Amino acid sequence: MKKVSGRLTLLALVVIASVIAFVPSVPDVYQGLPGWLKTLLPNKGITLGLDLQGGIHMVMEVDEDRAVEIAVDRSLTSLQDLLVEKKIPAESVKRTSPTDITVQFQNADLKAQIQKLIDDFPTFAEKDSAGSANTLAWELRESEIKRIKDSAVNQALETIRNRIDQFGVAEPVVQRQGPKQIVVQLPGVKEPKRAKDLIKETALLEFKMLDEDSQIRLDLPARVPKDKEAEVLSQFEGKLPEGDQILFERAIDKDTGREYRIPYLVKKRVMLTGDVLSDARVSIGQFNDPYVSITFDAKGGREFERITGENVKKRMAVVLDNTIYSAPVIQERISGGRAQITGTFSTQEANDLAIVLRAGALPAPLKIVQDLTVGPSLGRDSIEKGIKATLVAGAIVMIFMIVYYRLSGLIADVALILNLICLMGALSALTATLTLPGIAGIVLTIGMGVDSNVLIFERIREELRSGKAVRLAIDGGYDKALLTIIDSHVTTLITGVALFLFGTGPIKGFAVTLCLGIAINLFTALVGTKVIFDIINQRRKVDQLSI
Repeated sequence: MKKVSGRLTLLALVVIASVIAFVPSVPDVYQGLPGWLKTLLPNKGITLGLDLQGGIHMVMEVDEDRAVEIAVDRSLTSLQDLLVEKKIPAESVKRTSPTDITVQFQNADLKAQIQKLIDDFPTFAEKDSAGSANTLAWELRESEIKRIKDSAVNQALETIRNRIDQFGVAEPVVQRQGPKQIVVQLPGVKEPKRAKDLIKETALLEFKMLDEDSQIRLDLPARVPKDKEAEVLSQFEGKLPEGDQILFERAIDKDTGREYRIPYLVKKRVMLTGDVLSDARVSIGQFNDPYVSITFDAKGGREFERITGENVKKRMAVVLDNTIYSAPVIQERISGGRAQITGTFSTQEANDLAIVLRAGALPAPLKIVQDLTVGPSLGRDSIEKGIKATLVAGAIVMIFMIVYYRLSGLIADVALILNLICLMGALSALTATLTLPGIAGIVLTIGMGVDSNVLIFERIREELRSGKAVRLAIDGGYDKALLTIIDSHVTTLITGVALFLFGTGPIKGFAVTLCLGIAINLFTALVGTKVIFDIINQRRKVDQLSI
């Protein structure tokens, strides 16, 4: 009985944990709980996908070729400024193709000087100028073209995420699809036009100085919980010096992993904008510490040198969409049109910062190739039909099991109910997004849950026909069906994993419920029903089994 009690305890604990995990998915019940109990429960549960609660589905395509042209145009402008600065007369400097730059000059003696200038543009390679002594041509390297195209999609992705975060959409989906498309799903959006306008708007990169002379900066809290910025702004409303504002930097507590905000007192005056930034990429320092290397065009380089020279030992904030990403101290005058942003960030964080900086420097046009608005009425209809399909399928299956397998069928129905309870608890614990394909996966799980018990019961019937006692027949039935059940579930699980890895949003939803249902079904079929049979056999001697 000790062995049975252990499995019974495990089964009870799993069911209780599943019920507890599911509570946040029922807002009316969750809100009515006392505060101390809420702290012990997950803070959110299952959320409804776009097809269930309505919203916006858009597929946008990044114009990668235009991104390459913009990059070449920036280099062209920088080269023109450099020629003027070095006082080298050139007849013409122009882009002769999406990736080529051609310089024409009258005096052939200038050729060597111009060739030397192009060393400042390592991303270009010299082309054969067909023997012309007064013409030089360069083309963008293939590796650089590939990097620019990839960066254009990544920067668009980051820009869209920033905009959506400001819009306050719960559980948005923003992901890359293929080489140059971006899928955006905004469930529950009430103002679709505003959301679309916000997404298509370009990110604004600004460089501003911190106000380190005002007493107000000392009164600012060291950190602010996420979503509490408005309270800080309200507290200091009317108290800020003229020309100042409070901006926040996003940060993550390394111990708890929770996101919070750091407030700064920043001067409103914009010292420099992102339109003079030509590039930003991750580099590694001498101690293997990642940092972000940024490059300005010629005009921006001169302006940045002047600003840094006038503000040595002061802090400059790098601001994107009114959010501070970095606030380094200017150690010395920075010349050459290049700068570094250092900090205690990982390589991934440095790469994210570089993408954010490029988002303001190299905007690539976006074209909406698919735009679908799903109404909430359609979502409610989908939910009702999905629930009805699940209930009808479950009821028919349960009735069939009782009619065909009698008492054993009733035990299988109990396992089926446990399966659904554990599955919903697991989805809630994972804060999964439930979609219509996900509901289809749940319905399929019901059928698979019964299938396992059918295999077991047929093996038990075979054992009983051979003349074995009920207890031995039950043990033999489970032992002989075990490998068959595992084989069938593992092959289906492999399919589910493949769907999750290579599928898109709706298919992933189906794959998640399918994989979870398979794992839980193995537990309820091989442990849940076996425990019930063992309890019946141990409490009284069973001569006949209703199967």
